[in-house]
Amino acid sequence: MFAAYFDCPGGPENLYMKEVMKPDPGEGEILVKVSASALNRADLLQRRGKYPPPKGASDILGLEAAGTVAGLGPGCSGRWKMGDAVMALLSGGGQAQYVTAPEGLLMPVPKDMTFTQAAAIPEAWLTAFQLLHFVGKVQEGERVLIHAGASGVGMAAIQLVRLAKAIPIVTAGTQEKLEATANAGAVAGFNYKIEDFSEKVLEFTQGSGVDIILDCVGGSYWEKNLNCLNTDGRWIIYGLLSGGEVHGDLLARLLSKRASIHTSLLRSRDKEASSVFFPQYKERLVRAFTEEVLPHFSGAISPRLQPLVDSVYPLHAIAEAHRAMEENKNIGKIVIEIPV
Repeated sequence: MFAAYFDCPGGPENLYMKEVMKPDPGEGEILVKVSASALNRADLLQRRGKYPPPKGASDILGLEAAGTVAGLGPGCSGRWKMGDAVMALLSGGGQAQYVTAPEGLLMPVPKDMTFTQAAAIPEAWLTAFQLLHFVGKVQEGERVLIHAGASGVGMAAIQLVRLAKAIPIVTAGTQEKLEATANAGAVAGFNYKIEDFSEKVLEFTQGSGVDIILDCVGGSYWEKNLNCLNTDGRWIIYGLLSGGEVHGDLLARLLSKRASIHTSLLRSRDKEASSVFFPQYKERLVRAFTEEVLPHFSGAISPRLQPLVDSVYPLHAIAEAHRAMEENKNIGKIVIEIPV
């Protein structure tokens, strides 16, 4: 089969389409014939040699995929059958013609949705759902500040905050991105490049600040984050785009607000032993998302949720897709189409 590959860490120019061995599904695994995958920041970091895949995971890029069931490993429960349209949360391997995944990490593709759209759901939407509900315990009426609001995770988080009857506020770097976040449901948005978002957030909330911050930026935002975080607020860090170094009295500021810092990485969750009665973390996450959120993509239940696809690239143009994400111009997800 063909897969996105690189022989040594470096720039996008190192990427190419390589013929590799097709995987076989193991115990409790499903083989998926991939129609589309999607690009994530983790793929860029892995390509640079800064984010190796977890032990036992495929070293092929791609943390999500959509396609059809093409094989069943031994011990599968019968939940899936050959030809089912599915989308999968992966630890790697999605940017290839075939990938294997534990059956509990697959979800049905929503009715009337294309594989291109479905590929934009698993990693971004499950990350946002996890941050808001498993980590942040978001409550109705709470105010949530979402950094990188026009990213895949950001656009998902806006809609999930609204679904939870909470209030989404965002930051982004262009007016075009702020308009897109408003269309997705953000009640306010601030351009971090030309204004102090913490001052604007405090002004918008009449001085009370936000209850939750979803932060993929890290170090350079710590002071502004704490400025606009409410008493007893939760600051959730899931990325470090500006680095992890902090200069200043972080702990005293945090203590003065009785605030808490949470950190989360979804990809590196251990594949602990699981059973019907004690499913592993990712399986619990996928199950909760499937039950509580997935019906809203089909239009059968209001409000209607919608993945946002920025652009689509064929697998042989994987280097161009990486360059596009590095330029930070995308609004929503960059999707990779896999050749038949």
